[in-house]
Amino acid sequence: MFCYQCEQTVKGEGCEKIGVCGKQPEVAALQDLLIHAVKGLSLYAVEGRKVGVIDPDVNKFTCEAIFSTLTNVDFDPDRFIGLINRSVELRDALKDKVGTAGGKTDFTEDAATFKPADTLDELVKQGEPVGLKSDPDVNQDILSLRHVLTFGIKGVSAYTDHARILGQEDDSVYAFIHEGLAATLNSDLTLEDWVGLVLKCGEINLRAMELLDAGNTGTYGHPVPTSVPLGAKKGKAILVSGHDLKDLEEILKRSDGKGINVYTHGEMLPCHGYPELKKYDHFYGHYGTAWQNQGKEFAAFPGAIVMTTNCIQKPKDSYKDNIFTTGLVGWPGITHIADKDFSPAIEKSLAMPGFEEDTDKGSVMVGFGRNAVMGVADKVIDAVKAGAIKHFFLVAGCDGAKPGRNYYTEIVEKIPKDCVVLTLACGKFRFFDKDLGDIGGIPRLLDIGQCNDAYSAIQIAVALAKAFDCGVNDLPLSVILSWYEQKAVSILLTLLHLGIKDIRLGPSLPAFITPNVLDVLVKNFNIMPISTPDEDLKAILG
Repeated sequence: MFCYQCEQTVKGEGCEKIGVCGKQPEVAALQDLLIHAVKGLSLYAVEGRKVGVIDPDVNKFTCEAIFSTLTNVDFDPDRFIGLINRSVELRDALKDKVGTAGGKTDFTEDAATFKPADTLDELVKQGEPVGLKSDPDVNQDILSLRHVLTFGIKGVSAYTDHARILGQEDDSVYAFIHEGLAATLNSDLTLEDWVGLVLKCGEINLRAMELLDAGNTGTYGHPVPTSVPLGAKKGKAILVSGHDLKDLEEILKRSDGKGINVYTHGEMLPCHGYPELKKYDHFYGHYGTAWQNQGKEFAAFPGAIVMTTNCIQKPKDSYKDNIFTTGLVGWPGITHIADKDFSPAIEKSLAMPGFEEDTDKGSVMVGFGRNAVMGVADKVIDAVKAGAIKHFFLVAGCDGAKPGRNYYTEIVEKIPKDCVVLTLACGKFRFFDKDLGDIGGIPRLLDIGQCNDAYSAIQIAVALAKAFDCGVNDLPLSVILSWYEQKAVSILLTLLHLGIKDIRLGPSLPAFITPNVLDVLVKNFNIMPISTPDEDLKAILG
């Protein structure tokens, strides 16, 4: 195996024996084979659009299949057998439709013609030669950009799938996903072509996040500032981790009136700000802190745990019986809920002891989406003009377990008191419970939401730039990002597409970025690695 799609990869170079995330070599090979199969499917999807053939099932499957290969989503080899076979079934059916419509179907690429083997072991063997190192003769800078595009498309697919679940779709997003994957099979593209595709991926991801934002706010209302308890309430409990608001809503509905309190974990924390979720009395609070503590937190939780998307390494045997996965998430030996019937999780929760007593561990504020922030924009603008607010810091991104992520805690602690910190995504759990006070009634720490709520952060920045009659890069705003997996890659590409400059990225730079590609990013966007909190603050503030 070879995998370097996440920041935690071995020695910052790549996992070759077993994934740091716990991914086994056979799973890595099956994921590579699935991506290979979807590339072949994409060739026909691209041709199909040229002759008016668009298959909604192909669109839906493409995103689900790609999403399943993200870091820490699906480690169940048996489920990949079905996905690989389904990809080829859809490919061959689409080939017939495209041919009937007069489109090109005589592709000779292996991805467009291969037939899946009959056994798991044979599928693994088919997957081993089609991974990230399958084309050793390609120019290394082009290969780097090809991988950037592939990982970016993985992030786009995740957001697109979440948006589709809430009824929001745009064929232009599906079209680009197919275009981008098909392009990875094209050896004639130049370095400039690849740079263009990578930036277009950022443009399409902005649209995907816009769709998801419309799905979230259209279904559950715009988030409002909300205080969320961090302690526990005596009684039975269910913990919901991940990102999927629809799953959380279904759990709240089905557990209502059963004497079970529902807690969020990880990136589910911002869900407490949505009016249509807040209305459930048993939607109590948030449980858990940073990514590296998840295993301990899950082991100690006295109720059922439902995981809706990628958020933890393989659960340990000591507590895996308490865990239920849903959607695309899967591990061997973990009960999977495929039909949103959360009865097994509810029954497990009722059978477990729950919390023995009330505990008070304070609270945090969430719900500062673009509507909430722009609702007090006049106060923010006045505070900036009066000199009360000197600078804004967007400290955001993914969390992980590798050493070095304490940088994000330290820099937030050291940011001067006349500055405001905007934050989103799971990286905020390095400092989300810090009391930073306020400036004239405006909280110094504003939680904008989940990683996909980067759309809200962008809209806030655009609105402020308009109010001050300047460009976003001219605002007193510094962007400091942590990255961990592929959704962060797609968001970074969106920021580059928008021309955002001077981004600081860490804890380490992606292993799939070659020195020449990094040089392009530095020259065009002045993207830079983080250094130390003191050095970076001095460089930013003078």
